[in-house]
Amino acid sequence: MRKRIKILISIISILILSISAYGASIVINHTCVNLTTIPSAWVDKARQDLHIAYGHTSHGSQLTTGMTGLVTFKGQSYAYNSGGTGDALDLRESISGASDLGNPDFTAWESATRDYLDAHSEINVIIWSWCGQVSSASQANINTYLNLMDGLEDDYPNVKFVYMTGHLDGGGLTGNLHLRNQQIRDYCNANDKILYDFEDIESYDPDGTYFGDKNPDDGCNYDSDGNGSRDGNWAEEWQDAHTEGVDWYNCSAAHSQPLNANQKAYGAWWLWARLAGWDGVDTIVPDDPEPEPALPGPGSKTRIHPNPCKNNSRVYFRNLQSRANVDIYDLSGNLINEVDKNNSSTSLYWDLTNKEGGKIASGIYFYVITYPDDNNRIEKGKIAVIR
Repeated sequence: MRKRIKILISIISILILSISAYGASIVINHTCVNLTTIPSAWVDKARQDLHIAYGHTSHGSQLTTGMTGLVTFKGQSYAYNSGGTGDALDLRESISGASDLGNPDFTAWESATRDYLDAHSEINVIIWSWCGQVSSASQANINTYLNLMDGLEDDYPNVKFVYMTGHLDGGGLTGNLHLRNQQIRDYCNANDKILYDFEDIESYDPDGTYFGDKNPDDGCNYDSDGNGSRDGNWAEEWQDAHTEGVDWYNCSAAHSQPLNANQKAYGAWWLWARLAGWDGVDTIVPDDPEPEPALPGPGSKTRIHPNPCKNNSRVYFRNLQSRANVDIYDLSGNLINEVDKNNSSTSLYWDLTNKEGGKIASGIYFYVITYPDDNNRIEKGKIAVIR
């Protein structure tokens, strides 16, 4: 039987992990536009779990027109429609009562959101975009936006609210747009919010080349030689140097170039996957071949596979020492199961059952591994289960 002190330590570890996993901000920017790094299991999970309402006008449509083109480019895994029929992502593109975050004014979107959520209890994600209003917004206007978002989060705790920056306007790093966008960024980072950084995504090409210091605008035009005139277009230049249908895809992109909408769509799917539970780091997908076990040694770290696990009958813990006690907890800190190893093997498995032998539900679980022969050293981490 486990010692009580060990269980208490484990539960404390779980709580720390929970704070770390769910208390940190989620920021979608130019580093989140590599579609291939999103595990397919989390794309599937997003389609299964998310019900999104998106208020936008023309600039905000770059996300969804890019997403529409992505279906042709990469397949039905990225399909969406209003209602989520046919195993598509449920994404609804209008919230009656306002056009976007600044139209007809800086507050109408908030009451429109409340009305919509009160009438659609299934919605669990709200996202609004700006048109051109951030360019002329005052610091007070942005504070109003931030305060209203915070109030919605308090009143609708089961809904995830996505903040957004405004699109480029050619004003450069000293312009009001950039300063107000930075105000939004600073607030989101300081208060662990979810941010889709529209400006940042369209300040970089897919190779990571930065154009934000060259007075770029929403059409991807930039000043190549610093003479005050925008004489280049980073999207057109990248598209011309790469193969359409292989490296990028043609799609509608209001006020801009297809590549910009490509990037916005990739960022959108990063966002959906993160909101579905992906940590943004683990790129192992359930269909990967099972890795060869590594021999334990000084400083060795347990390898969990597959993680996330989808429709798998077991999860393997590898790189273990000879004696290991593994406790599995749910998000509330309840002990779900115990898996012990007392032999020379370097691995063991958990068959995704609870202590009574029943199959566990989809969700995030935490493991605590204790090594009795190593001064009760503890390793801990999380496992995502997708049914």
